[in-house]
Amino acid sequence: MRYTSLFCALAVVVFSACGQEGSTPGDGQDQASTTTVPGEGGPLGAVPVPAENPLTEAKVALGQQLFFDSRLSVDGSRSCYSCHQNENGNGGALQKAVGPGGRQLPRHSPVIWNVGYMPRFYWDGRSGSLEAQARGAWGGGNMGVGAEYLPLKAAEIGAIPGYSEQFEAVFGARGATAGTIVEAIASYERTLVCDDTRYDRFMAGEGAALTEQQQFGLELFNGKAGCATCHTPPFFSAQFATDDGMYYNVGIGVAGVPESQVDVGRMSVTESDGDWAAFKVPSLRNIAESSPYFHDGSVSDLEQAVRYMAGPGVANKNLSPLIMDRGLTDDEVRALVVFLGSLSCPAELIRPELPGG
Repeated sequence: MRYTSLFCALAVVVFSACGQEGSTPGDGQDQASTTTVPGEGGPLGAVPVPAENPLTEAKVALGQQLFFDSRLSVDGSRSCYSCHQNENGNGGALQKAVGPGGRQLPRHSPVIWNVGYMPRFYWDGRSGSLEAQARGAWGGGNMGVGAEYLPLKAAEIGAIPGYSEQFEAVFGARGATAGTIVEAIASYERTLVCDDTRYDRFMAGEGAALTEQQQFGLELFNGKAGCATCHTPPFFSAQFATDDGMYYNVGIGVAGVPESQVDVGRMSVTESDGDWAAFKVPSLRNIAESSPYFHDGSVSDLEQAVRYMAGPGVANKNLSPLIMDRGLTDDEVRALVVFLGSLSCPAELIRPELPGG
């Protein structure tokens, strides 16, 4: 399995904030890149790695620990993994994410497989890099530290025995800062590649990887059901196709809600009326393992979600014209659902041993 090979190459567990903030990312750190770029040679291609945050074995290992460490949060109760657990397909278990103190956040936690390929992040696309997304979640409601207190929290983390040595080895004189912490987390997240599903094996020539019903579902997906228009293979999202991502209003979150209370989605970023209540197209990889669905987590059942998307949607002032009744039979809906099961990712995230202190 490519994911296993990648992590062996990175020498990390398989599957699994004071200081020089003005420094250019990468200054003073180990610049040796890994011998294996995530996804290289696979059906999705190599994960893009920014020159200012090169991928190294030690940095990925450090980022993996930080991803799982609840000590990064304001009260020690939440980690990145808290919203992206294996038992939920590495999406969120709840309809909407929960932060420290049980505070409910506005939107559902998405699946993070193949997140390194994405051009923009969050449901509204407000962050333009994994580093920016990690900083936003850490300083914002997900972990509750507060943007202005990130340097203090980084210094606290950097003082933990086991972390202090790693930060020095990876980042040199920069040490543990808010910047180096998000660089390490982003580096780990770039290794989360899902490209060895039953669908991928079928497309590589393994005919028996999909059942006849799944093959029928694939035919519908690319044809009559119109799914591939927005959920374009091999990423199963048009979000990956442009530098700015793709956002649509599919009518979710507007039924029975006063217009003034509707989550405006992408419009909050662009201030364009054409983006009102529009959200990014999520990847369908691992969808069968990651209910509930949509930006508000309002649909708990995959068949129900398929029926909604193959139907006329909920009328509103900005409903995408791509949302229409596709006239699918019950058998066709079931075939689509069974096909989507072939997109399940065989890997899992595994918690590493965390530094003591």
